[in-house]
Amino acid sequence: MRLEPGDIWPRPAARVLGAALLLAWLWDVRTQTVSSKPTYIWQTGPWGRCMGSECGPGGSQSRAVWCAHSEGWTTLHTNCPQSERPDNQQGCFRVCDWHKELYDWQLGAWNQCVPISLRKPGVPRPAVCTRGEEGIQTREVSCVQKADGEPADDAICEYFEPKPRLEQACLIPCPRDCVVSEFSPWTSCSKTCGEGLQNRLRSVLAPPLFGGSGCPNLTEFRTCELAACEGEESMHSLRVGSWGACNLVPSRQARQAPQEHPERLDRPDRPKRPDKPKRPDRPKRPDRPDRPNRPNRPNRLNRPDRPKRPDRPKRPDRPKRPDRPRRPDRADQPDYQTRQERQAKRRKNKENKEAKGERVRQRQRDRGRVKDPETRELIKKKRTRNRLNRQGGKFWDLQVGYQTREVMCVHRSGSTTALSHCDEQTLPVTFQACVITKDCEVSQWSDWSACSKECYEPNGPKGQRTRTRRLQQFHVGGGAECPHLEETEPCSPQGDGILPCTVYTWRTTEWSECRVDVLLSQQDRRRGNQTGLCGGGIQNREVYCVQALSDFSSSLGSLKSKEGSRPVDSDLCVGPPPNTTQLCHIPCPVECEVSSWSAWGPCTFETCQDQSSKKGFKLRKRRVLNEPTGGAGNCPHLMEAIPCEEPSCYDWLLVKLEECVPDNDRECGPGTQNPQVQCISSDGEFVDRQLCRDAILPIPVLCEVPCPRDCVLSPWTAWSLCSHTCSGKTIEGKQTRARSILAYSAVESGVQCPNSTALLEARSCNEHPCTVYHWQTGPWGPCIEDTSVPTSNGSLSRSGAGVSGAEASCAVGMQTRKVICVRVNVGQVPPKKCPESLRPDTVRPCLLPCKRDCIVTPYSDWTPCPTTCQAGGAMKKKQSRKRIIIQLPANGGQDCPEVLHQEKECDAPSVCPGYRWKSHKWRRCQLVPWSVRQDSPGAQETCGPGLQARAVSCRKLDSGQVDIEVCLKLAGPMPPLIQACQLPCQDDCQMTSWSRFSSCASDCVGARTRRRALVGKSKKRDHCKNTQMYPLSETQYCPCNKYNAQPVGNWSDCILPEGGRVEGLLGMKVQGDIKECGQGYRYQAMACYDQDNRLVETSRCNSHGYIEEACIIPCPSDCKLSEWSNWSRCSKSCGSGVKVRSKWLREKPYNGGRPCPKLDHVNQAQVYEVVPCQSDCGQYIWVAEPWSVWKVSSVDFKENCAEGVQTRKVRCMQNTIDGPSDPVEDYLCDPEDMPLGAREGKLPCPEDCVLSDWSPWSRCPLPCSANATRERTASRVRQPGESKPCPSTTEQESCDLNSNCFHYSYNITDWSTCQLSERAVCGSGIKTRMLDCVRSDGKSVDLRFCEELNLERKWQMNASCVVECPINCQLSDWSSWSECSRTCGLAGKLWRRRSVVQASQGDGRPCPSQLEQWKPCPVRPCYGWRYGVWSACRAEGARCGQGVRFRNVSCFVSDGSERDESNVVDEELCGDLEQTVDGDTRVVLEESCTVPCPGECYLTDWTAWSPCLLSCVDGADLGFGSVQVRSRATRAHEPENLHQCPQQEWEARPCTEGQCYEYKWMTGPWRGSSRLVWCQRSDGLNVTGGCLATSQPVADRSCDPACDKTHSYCTEAGVCGCEEGFTEVMTSDGVLDQCTVIPVLEIPTAGDSKADVKTIRAMSPTLSTSSLPGRSGRTWFLQPFGPDGKLKTWVYGVAAGALVLLVFIFSMTYLACKKPKKPQRRQMNNRLKPLTLAYDGDADM
Repeated sequence: MRLEPGDIWPRPAARVLGAALLLAWLWDVRTQTVSSKPTYIWQTGPWGRCMGSECGPGGSQSRAVWCAHSEGWTTLHTNCPQSERPDNQQGCFRVCDWHKELYDWQLGAWNQCVPISLRKPGVPRPAVCTRGEEGIQTREVSCVQKADGEPADDAICEYFEPKPRLEQACLIPCPRDCVVSEFSPWTSCSKTCGEGLQNRLRSVLAPPLFGGSGCPNLTEFRTCELAACEGEESMHSLRVGSWGACNLVPSRQARQAPQEHPERLDRPDRPKRPDKPKRPDRPKRPDRPDRPNRPNRPNRLNRPDRPKRPDRPKRPDRPKRPDRPRRPDRADQPDYQTRQERQAKRRKNKENKEAKGERVRQRQRDRGRVKDPETRELIKKKRTRNRLNRQGGKFWDLQVGYQTREVMCVHRSGSTTALSHCDEQTLPVTFQACVITKDCEVSQWSDWSACSKECYEPNGPKGQRTRTRRLQQFHVGGGAECPHLEETEPCSPQGDGILPCTVYTWRTTEWSECRVDVLLSQQDRRRGNQTGLCGGGIQNREVYCVQALSDFSSSLGSLKSKEGSRPVDSDLCVGPPPNTTQLCHIPCPVECEVSSWSAWGPCTFETCQDQSSKKGFKLRKRRVLNEPTGGAGNCPHLMEAIPCEEPSCYDWLLVKLEECVPDNDRECGPGTQNPQVQCISSDGEFVDRQLCRDAILPIPVLCEVPCPRDCVLSPWTAWSLCSHTCSGKTIEGKQTRARSILAYSAVESGVQCPNSTALLEARSCNEHPCTVYHWQTGPWGPCIEDTSVPTSNGSLSRSGAGVSGAEASCAVGMQTRKVICVRVNVGQVPPKKCPESLRPDTVRPCLLPCKRDCIVTPYSDWTPCPTTCQAGGAMKKKQSRKRIIIQLPANGGQDCPEVLHQEKECDAPSVCPGYRWKSHKWRRCQLVPWSVRQDSPGAQETCGPGLQARAVSCRKLDSGQVDIEVCLKLAGPMPPLIQACQLPCQDDCQMTSWSRFSSCASDCVGARTRRRALVGKSKKRDHCKNTQMYPLSETQYCPCNKYNAQPVGNWSDCILPEGGRVEGLLGMKVQGDIKECGQGYRYQAMACYDQDNRLVETSRCNSHGYIEEACIIPCPSDCKLSEWSNWSRCSKSCGSGVKVRSKWLREKPYNGGRPCPKLDHVNQAQVYEVVPCQSDCGQYIWVAEPWSVWKVSSVDFKENCAEGVQTRKVRCMQNTIDGPSDPVEDYLCDPEDMPLGAREGKLPCPEDCVLSDWSPWSRCPLPCSANATRERTASRVRQPGESKPCPSTTEQESCDLNSNCFHYSYNITDWSTCQLSERAVCGSGIKTRMLDCVRSDGKSVDLRFCEELNLERKWQMNASCVVECPINCQLSDWSSWSECSRTCGLAGKLWRRRSVVQASQGDGRPCPSQLEQWKPCPVRPCYGWRYGVWSACRAEGARCGQGVRFRNVSCFVSDGSERDESNVVDEELCGDLEQTVDGDTRVVLEESCTVPCPGECYLTDWTAWSPCLLSCVDGADLGFGSVQVRSRATRAHEPENLHQCPQQEWEARPCTEGQCYEYKWMTGPWRGSSRLVWCQRSDGLNVTGGCLATSQPVADRSCDPACDKTHSYCTEAGVCGCEEGFTEVMTSDGVLDQCTVIPVLEIPTAGDSKADVKTIRAMSPTLSTSSLPGRSGRTWFLQPFGPDGKLKTWVYGVAAGALVLLVFIFSMTYLACKKPKKPQRRQMNNRLKPLTLAYDGDADM
């Protein structure tokens, strides 16, 4: 423990104790090596936000710094070393928003994926890789300046965007070994005798990936030993090398230079030519042995039979030839002299020709001097044009040169030897003509053209400008091809005075009227009357494109504004067009709602101001509860009148009668009751009493207070309701009232009780006649202009489309209506019968709406004709123009024009400009110079193979000449400029090419021929006239073509006819929805084939290409519902409830009809509507009749009193404003409030006190409490006699909660369904809810109970709601039919499409699924050029070396499908096609190849690219892309040359898509102790590699000791087992002792008629079942023991089954023998269950 300065030192006693504890603690920790001395360290918080007055560097930020103990708690700063205190403030870079443009995160590339196991040493690496190993890869992220990439503080970039992640998870795929195919079969032996080699090859199927094992050897060799060779085996082969570079022919001047020719006695002694260069591309030939007879050749300069050539030039630059092998002496050759003679003759002929040519040229020069200047100018132009078109002209600098190759003799071992070792009679040609390679040359770029856009548009599309360069030299001889000759770039016009571009904008017409679709309930046969529909709907408008008017053009007058509304092509408007449909709402008319009729009032004057007439009326009224649309004039009459007599405006109202006061101040006896009255008006209002001065004041009423011994009668009841509302001849209104006897009088004295008739009184009522009158009004008429009122200034703007809202008024008019007096149930009566003062108005003013004229746009410009030129016939097409209605007429305005669309024929289109290549004549055939080939054996100077060139030019279709660049761009590939040619030698036969075959008159009849002819001197040579060797004509039978047509492909969609082909009502517009149904047609393509099953034109089969078949598109049928049911009763008779009505499903929708609303599975109603209802708690009341006379049970005749029972009739009646009217069922009244129908009691005796009936109980005070009481009272009707008491007139009882005292509260109901007006189908509505007053016992009571308590009402009772409108799907028109999807073949389709303009909503008709239709194109054969197979590689004149292989290109026909095998057809059918193969315009018919020499080891050709392979695990792609591979293996023929073989090769490349393959080990059956194990790919291909080596099954097994018992073998487990049909008998130590026969269970099959299915037979297991006669069943061997000597599993199963069977048998036996119990009679429930009808419709409706 350490005490710091400032700590308080302890007291001495504490010091001693502390020291002892310190010693003990130090004793415990003396072995610790780390001191626990407490330390203090500085800690810092995060840096705060950079603050500063300016952006950028110079800001400052701070952070918190504190001193903390190493254990975490904070202490004083003085405890930490002050020298180590961190800074709490530093400078910073204050970031502002504009720094976002200067700084950004720089993301480095992801580094290599590192396994997690290497980053975390504790994580083990997986032993077996299945999917891959998880790893992590990192990258560098830094904040830099965008301009120069300078690093910056990360905080700057973090201010705008969080720092991107520095690490991410990655997957290191498992190593994939190389996968190779199976070996091919062994080749035949490379030799026919002696020792040779056999090869077998395989190819690479999948390359090694991700560090997998490399590919094994693709070739295996084995030697083959055949019979010994007879004679000497040829060990040498003549091999030719590849052709060298093309060299220019030496110029004639160089060859004609003078030179001394020494005598040539021997070719080795031939003087060396001084200027002969050594050819670098031609290897030096090995030295040839000297030719022995060569010196005997005569001197060439002094030959007797050969004229001397004095001017023979010395040939410079001729490469030195190596010594040639020795040949026999030419003098010994038999035709040597003949050849010399021919050469001398040829030289003489050449000299004669040159002399003759010089004479001809001289004559032409002489004639040219006398020609006129015009002729000379024409000749000059022609010569210039010919010079431009010949090779070496403007573009075609073609130079024919020559190239040579090397010939050598090679040994089988690969070494080169002298040519003399090769035994070929003639050596191959070592020279050939060639074209000097020339690269393409072009000129410099021209200046940029003017911008195609000539106006300024800042945000619009840019124009283009181009520049070109001209061709100066075309590439020939395989030189570099020409670059592009034209270049374009976007541009904008520059400079002053550039006008802004014309801007186009979208315009719209005004919206159409809002259209409301009917509800499903309104879809009936009377659906035509839908004028009153309201609510939500849809409206349409048309959208068109117009030229927008700029600000400066607004002053150009009305013409410009008229142009502004002219429709133009819609493509000129940019941006999305406005919507053409929108939802709308038609306000629903508010129906007039009136209250119930009031009671009839008193008889009063029409007007109290005029009381002169004695005629009066009784009135009853009702008021408007809901003001209707259009004012109260549309409400029914609100007042009815009944004529009456003695009217008065004011009368006295009897309020009540005071108590009966006996006369003469006596206590009992007769008296009077004074009335309390008040003056009221005819409207029932209290008025001043002075107004009733003329009315008769009610007089006092006689009454009687009974004395103690008098009869006591009850007070009169109230008068009953009048029995009739009026009086007539047969009916009369009556009212009654009654009273009862409460006590009888004494027998001897007292006032006696009246008889029973005096207890009932009746009076007349409603004596007025039953004639009710009221004023009836008709509808208001049209608004007619009132000329007496000046016209207002308001007018409707006619400026354009889209005018909406309330219409403005232009004048004041008048409306009238008819008003008549009507007698109820009779009809119209004279007006005097009705009160004139209540007569409604017949005239009212109105506002006349302004007239609206129809407004249409001007006609648009004529649409352009489809093409300005036409390659085919000049078929005329039409152009059209239109105008659009932008405002419909209204209120008598001008009507719209009838013609809105015009058409006219286009002018005949001109011929399309086209360009073609024109090929000029082939130039003469150029041979390899004689100076090069003169020493070749058999060479002749004027004949042999060569090359010839030609020029081509570019022409218009009308043969006008244009620049060559035009054809390079527009005319397809250029014709070849060079071709091989052959100059015939003297003895060769020269013929023309074959002509085409002549045409056949008809198929299968006659023959056709083709011909050719001899040309030149060949016509005179006899051997050329031999038609057997040189036929000049060929004849063929005319082909016998038979064609058959057959349908191909599927049927097209059913397509409704267009235009005039409508049959019947195929489509009808229903509420704007196109209902497409009815009869249509579907099509199937027809193909025509010839007898060779080749596709030909359909016209050959006399078919137009289609089969047409009628079809039906079913019409959609909407869901059909029943009519609304009646409203149910209110669910509560008192308070708020609900009432329901519903619809029922009548017919389901089909074929895309409007769907049904959701099905209510509870009561099977399709649609139901719930509305709240309020049942007046007083609408049904109990009405009790007066008490009957007492029915006495015991009578005291002396006292005239008795005990008895009183009864009365109690009925539930409907309460109206006039009182109870009709009796109803008792359950409608509240049973708790039902009055008593009988009561027992005692008739008071004389002088007894008589009390009146008890008053109702008083209310208990709220809140209810047990201490509170309620009471009721009664009054004394008769005072008691002397000394007789009177019972209490007051009764009390305690207030008990929910018994006689209740609390009250409001209860809110649920919201109703959305309520619309009567004719509305959707849109805005109101949902309501109601308040209930609920008693504390849960019973709903009248609202007045809660209202009297002034309880808070905080709920909103009404809320707006929306019913989704049933909007049907709106579709656009069908587009035009597209171009055929294929140019040829069977699978071509034409498509047309439509789009959804307005999606369906609510229960509107849904959109059809078919938004596109197709029909087949006419079938056309697919002609194309295809390569034939390559010929074998041939080295001309040699056995091996560099050779050539050839292939042909032929015209093929196919049906366009991948499975179709193409057939060769005549090339004329491909004549119009560009000669391309698989899209490549470079047709390669010849290529160099290598013929291996015998004994040479070489690489095979590349295999085809393998299919694309994905890296997958369990069929799932790992996302590493796909790859394909090809390989080439090594092939050898000589065992001793294997060391010279090149390395095998394979190469891989990435590809798209790909396929997943899985690999698994396969095993064959055991054969003894071994079996075959191989790896198989998931497509069934056997491979090497791909399968996991760790899971390879065992291929070899052996048992120890060996299995030497009879019928035993070594099992897969490595133990001895028995063959099928035998069971093992094991020794005690688990070794097989013997194999014994086991029983056999045979299951017969259906074909085994002799088998007994109930028999188990033991058979000899050594015999197969098939060998037994009559046995064809399946044999099972019952073998209970396994190879290891243990019982097999099925034995335990059989034992368990047998045990279960035994238990079952014992249980059944017990139950069968057990005595049954007596059955108990069960009472049947006779209550009938309700019959439930279940709806089986679709659940989704």
